[in-house]
Amino acid sequence: MKRRTPPDSPDLFPLATGPDFDLEMRKKKAGFWPVAGADEAGRGPLAGPVVAAAVILDPDNIPYGLNDSKKLTAKRREELFEAILTSSLAVGIASSGPARIDRTDILKASLDAMRRAVLGLTLKPAMVLVDGRDVPKGLPCGGDAIIKGDARSVSIAAASIVAKVTRDRMMEEADRIFPSYGFAGHAGYGTAAHRAAIDLHGGCRLHRMSFRPLRKD
Repeated sequence: MKRRTPPDSPDLFPLATGPDFDLEMRKKKAGFWPVAGADEAGRGPLAGPVVAAAVILDPDNIPYGLNDSKKLTAKRREELFEAILTSSLAVGIASSGPARIDRTDILKASLDAMRRAVLGLTLKPAMVLVDGRDVPKGLPCGGDAIIKGDARSVSIAAASIVAKVTRDRMMEEADRIFPSYGFAGHAGYGTAAHRAAIDLHGGCRLHRMSFRPLRKD
């Protein structure tokens, strides 16, 4: 029985494990170009908007380190946010506020924000890669839903970063307008501190009144 010889060189060059540009290149080879990535941030919170972004990256100038926004530190997200805005061919951002979320539902509001983010691109895409299971209706081109797309496509990862940083900045501004809720600290998510503030003060116009515990059945 032969034994496997161990490597005699140090592991200096680990393989990349994050998202790449492979899905985009496949679309390009199929005749769809340019390709945009689209994602949203803020489906789960009790307050604030859901924010969507669409990004068309420059294949020759892709920022290093793009990844699912949830896997990055706040500092790194801010750095990449600026790099994405500077280097990309086009970036679109849109949001759906609490009133729209309550009037429809969070999925419809999220998809509509993504649709408007794509429509806001100054360069019309030939294809949109959308994070998740659903493709928004009313896109100006075809779209593919990509499960865990922010971990597979750098275009979607870039959109996730832009959406997340934009929303966080919006919630920091909300904290200045409604200081009783601590929005800058929890961004509207249902933390213990946020729920305690709701119990004490009730909801404000940034809260999603269709969400528990704000919803009154």
